[in-house]
Parts: sequence; structure tokens; C-alpha cells
Amino acid sequence: MLDMAQIEALRAAPVADRDHLVDGRSFSPTSGQRLDVETPIDGSVLTTMARGDATDVEAAVSAARRAFADRRWRGLPAARRKAIMARWADLIEAELLELTVLGVRDNGTEIAMAIKAEAASAAATIRYYGEAIDKMSGEIAPTPDNRLGLVHREPVGVVGAIVPWNFPLMIGAWKLAPAIAAGNSVVLKPAETASLALLRLAELAHEAGLPDGVLNVVTGLGGEAGAALAASSDVDVLVFTGSGATGRKLLQASAESNLKRVYLELGGKSPNIVFADAPDLETAAEAAVNAVFRNSGQVCVAGSRLLVERSIHEEFIERLRSRADRMRVGDPLNPETQIGAVNSQSQLHANLKAVAQAQEDGARVIGGGQRLLESSGGYYMQPTIIADVALAHRLFQREVFGPVLAVTTFDGEAEAVALANAGPYGLASGVWTADLARAHRMVMAIKAGVVHVNTYGGTDITVPMGGQKQSGNGYDRSLHALDKFQNLKTAWIAID
Repeated sequence: MLDMAQIEALRAAPVADRDHLVDGRSFSPTSGQRLDVETPIDGSVLTTMARGDATDVEAAVSAARRAFADRRWRGLPAARRKAIMARWADLIEAELLELTVLGVRDNGTEIAMAIKAEAASAAATIRYYGEAIDKMSGEIAPTPDNRLGLVHREPVGVVGAIVPWNFPLMIGAWKLAPAIAAGNSVVLKPAETASLALLRLAELAHEAGLPDGVLNVVTGLGGEAGAALAASSDVDVLVFTGSGATGRKLLQASAESNLKRVYLELGGKSPNIVFADAPDLETAAEAAVNAVFRNSGQVCVAGSRLLVERSIHEEFIERLRSRADRMRVGDPLNPETQIGAVNSQSQLHANLKAVAQAQEDGARVIGGGQRLLESSGGYYMQPTIIADVALAHRLFQREVFGPVLAVTTFDGEAEAVALANAGPYGLASGVWTADLARAHRMVMAIKAGVVHVNTYGGTDITVPMGGQKQSGNGYDRSLHALDKFQNLKTAWIAID
């Protein structure tokens, strides 16, 4: 149970101006420039943070390189590294509410979701990869008797990580924890609209005993600090979650610098497919609205394309509308709120523009579509359901990243598959059917990194998260995530 008195006290707490964290210490921006940190709750300025530039990034990368070169982290016994990561997770859990409220003030996610999906999730992720440290090993190849083939797993070196604003702690931990567990040093560039909680997360890592220089944080604008990190020839691997447009720029920066490996988790326009034989239409409708409206639709895997079989279309639409109309939109620090703030004014305007474009294309708004609570100064939007969305419509093809659900009708399994696979993305999907054989066929046919069956969301750290097509490459979560941060080295030894 969340304590409202504690939440209100934390809401009112002043937030000190924040600098970078480099080599274990606060590091002021070389340029002296700072950015205002605005809360989407009411549009006010919470604090300021450093506006990093290429000079600041190179200082952080140099600190990370020194830490890697002298083996201050990777050279520790596995049991010691494992204990430090466990302690880091303990410290996060000890500040669970404080971290959550700080993050909500920064990015607007409703606290009922953030308390589990942000700080608690980050702690669990860090603990998971810490536990893996003393279980990673190499291989012995099946060689002839006179040869010994050893396959070593080695850390790659310096990792650059650029993370988004929608779930900064959760996604940040997906990048940081396996990279650090594998023995690397990291330079983290958080989103400019969600940096505060990640800065505190990094401070807790040092309090837990992580050596200086192993985790560095540079704040600032993506086009400045993020671009400098991508262009650095001393970064060995770059990991990123965000837009396809930025992902392309990162690939170009790699090509123009040191050909660093780049792993991308990009956009999605994920289909959620409801067949007439779904085992429970009530459950499917509840899952469908939560899949796209929680966190104001600012979820990479949001089920933002709902494909409904024609025979149940009108009935199902009504189930959706009644649920969406009852969802509570408002102050994200109120535990009763179900949909919090949109992250920024620019994102709110993009959401509203997408609704207008859908109407221009001939789709039908059957619920929502308007800004809410404008007098608060914050950025809020009604959950929006748009029907009659055709394959050629912009809303069918483009990610909105807001509380906007596009509904399309289909006839039969073949058309459902064709519609699901239409478009450039392949991140997630959902299928609702009581037919087990159909469920298996759909899992095999849909081009997506995740296929949910008779549920949507809720996958955990034990399974990989990654995209197909223009939704990216590489995998977060599970032990497979470690592969991004390790090199394989073969030792071929003559033993004649």
C-alpha cells in the first residue's frame, strides 16, 4: 500500500541541481551550460542539470577506459563483483519510494505502475545479472586429441548506453546490469526529460562499492551528448532504446568512427489480434486497454494496433469504449490514477496531431482524442480509440507513442497474419484465441520479437526482449543480453 503522506512529502522535496557523474565524482559541465528540468505534472521547473557536450563525453569515456584498462572491476573475484551488485540492488530497494517519486516527477508515469516497473524492476534486473557473474564460463571445443580448443568470453571494453524517457530505470537497468556484470565499463546518457532517477541509481552503485569510473553518467541533449557518445572512437559497443530516426543516426556515427557494434531497440506498432473464439472477451478487452493506455501509451511494446475479427467487432469496440471512459487520467503521484502525464508538451502535440491526421485519412474517433487538465499546466490526454483504420492510413503504419488505439477489422486467420505483418515494425504482438493449434500457427507466422497468447505484457527478466524488421537488433533481458557485451576469443593449442 502506497503511503500518500510520504508521497506528498517527497513531491514537495526540493531537488538539487544535478551535474554529470564521472569517475565516481560530480562533474560540472565544461561549457557551464545547464538545462531546466520540467515536470510534466504541472509544467513547472524542478531543477537544472548539466548540459553535456563532446568534451564532457570524452572525459567520461576516458574515465571508463582507464577503469577497464587497469582491471579495477573485471579483475575482482567473481564472488566480490556479485556481492557488490547484490548490495546495489539492496540499496535501490531501500530507496524504492524515493526513487519512484523522483522518477514520476521527472517523466510523468503513474506511480501505481512506476513503483513496480521502475525502481523495483531495476533492482530485480541488477540482482539477476549479479547472480549470473559466477556462472558465466567459456567452452572447450570437440577437437582432435593433439589440439585443445578453448573459447574464452571476454568483456568488450567501454559500453555507451543511451536510454529513453518512458521507463528510464527499467530500461537503464536492462543496459547497465548485463554490461557491468560482464566486466565492462559504461558511459550512460539518459534522456534529457528523464535523467534524475538514473543519476541517483548510479550514485547508489558507487555506494554499493562499484569502483570509480566503471559507471559514468553524462546528461544533456541527444543531439549533443548522445551524438558525441555515438561518434567516440573509444566506445566499443553502443546500446540504445528509442526512435528509428535516432537509431539510423547512431549506425551512421558508427560507420564514420570506429565501426563499433550498435544494438538498437527501436519503435513498434504492435498488433493485438482478437479472434471471435477468444476464451474470454472481457479479459481480452481489459488487457487491450491496459496494453495501450497505461503510462499514456508511452510503452515500446504497446498494443497500439488492435485487430478484431469482424463477427465480434462492434461488441468488442463497445467493451473497449466503456473501459476507456472509466480510466482515471490525472496526477501521476496519486495512487488511484490509471493514466498519468504525457512526458512533454511536444509529445502531447504529436499525439493530438496523430488523431487529427487519422480523421483526415477517414478513420473514426469513437472515444477520447482531446487534451485534459490544461489548467493544471501539465500534459494530459484522454485515452483515444479510433476505428475504421485502414492499411493505407498513417495511423496503421506509424508509431504514435501516446494513448491512441487504432482498430482494424479482419476476416479470418490469413488476413489477420497479413495485417499483423504489414508495416515496418516487429517488436511485439498479441493473439487471443481458444484454439491451441491456431495459437501455435500465429506464433510462427507473426514477425515480432514477442508474441503474447491470451495475455498482453508481463514478460519478465528471464526471457529476451528484442525486435525484428525496423524494430531493431540484439536482445535485452535474459542471459542472452550478455552476448552484446562480450567478445569470443579462441585459443588453439597444440598438445603434441
